[in-house]
Amino acid sequence: MPRLVDAVLDRLVVPGYSRLGYAARRAGFRALPAGGMAGRTVIVTGASSGLGAATVRGLAGLGARVEMVVRDRERGERAREAVLAEHPGAAVEVAVCDVSSLADVRRYAAEVRDREAAVHGLVHNAGVLATERTETAEGHEVTLATHVLGPFLLTRELRPVLRAGAGPTAPSRVVFVSSGGMYTAPLRLDDPESREGDWSGGAVYARTRRMQVVLAELLADDLAGDGIVVHSMHPGWADTPGVARSLPGFHRVTGPLLRTDEQGADTVVWLQAAAEPGHSTGVFWHDRAPRPTHWLPRAAESPQARAALWTLCVSDTAHR
Repeated sequence: MPRLVDAVLDRLVVPGYSRLGYAARRAGFRALPAGGMAGRTVIVTGASSGLGAATVRGLAGLGARVEMVVRDRERGERAREAVLAEHPGAAVEVAVCDVSSLADVRRYAAEVRDREAAVHGLVHNAGVLATERTETAEGHEVTLATHVLGPFLLTRELRPVLRAGAGPTAPSRVVFVSSGGMYTAPLRLDDPESREGDWSGGAVYARTRRMQVVLAELLADDLAGDGIVVHSMHPGWADTPGVARSLPGFHRVTGPLLRTDEQGADTVVWLQAAAEPGHSTGVFWHDRAPRPTHWLPRAAESPQARAALWTLCVSDTAHR
């Protein structure tokens, strides 16, 4: 597809983010090699349904060993059985961890370090769109904890095994599954826990998705010396259980245009499996192509705001 046409699809949002955009672009996609991820272990959070489950199916189909991180073991086991029905004999396991709980993230990461010599990929897919402000047991707003603090801590806690999984021509890969909604929100650090003003779950969702994209860039710099690349992406508009549950009006109106789970997860799988994204780091992707992180260049975050986000994550995840 010509770059100009692709860019126009992206800026018009509706055609680019819908299944129409995926259909237009997929003609230029190269097939990922069968068995291309054999011998690689990838951890996927939020893996019991939607994009997470589709990511697991895609990775398992390429021969990866996949650990499905879920909050509810029963749901996770059902999702695992569905993967095995599609890919008999796939190496797929279930682990329980609530990514919004920093204590649980530390527990889970310690278990991974104890039993795994190396991890080659980590996908931060767990997400939440809250209808009211809720705090975790540690006092953090649940959206911030799920999208930002938990993934930051998990990445840092798994750094030793991700480093061990990196090879000279095959870096370990960390992928943040963000949202195109982040374009609507600037990076705000004046009220990260969303305690002030009227509560809006959608606004908090967009702000924390923006944080994820910036955090991926910051982690890319931090982990560059360890052979670990970090990317973020947005899946477009996918017909997931989370969208149907949290945005019923949007789901009702856009239903015919929504992507399948597999279409939404395609770039996540590609970022873990393809050669091209292994040669860069800190890039924001959609439909296998780099995308700008701002519609207007002047909206880019200041160095001070970026530093403040890093300080927030380090401070709020410090073991107390």
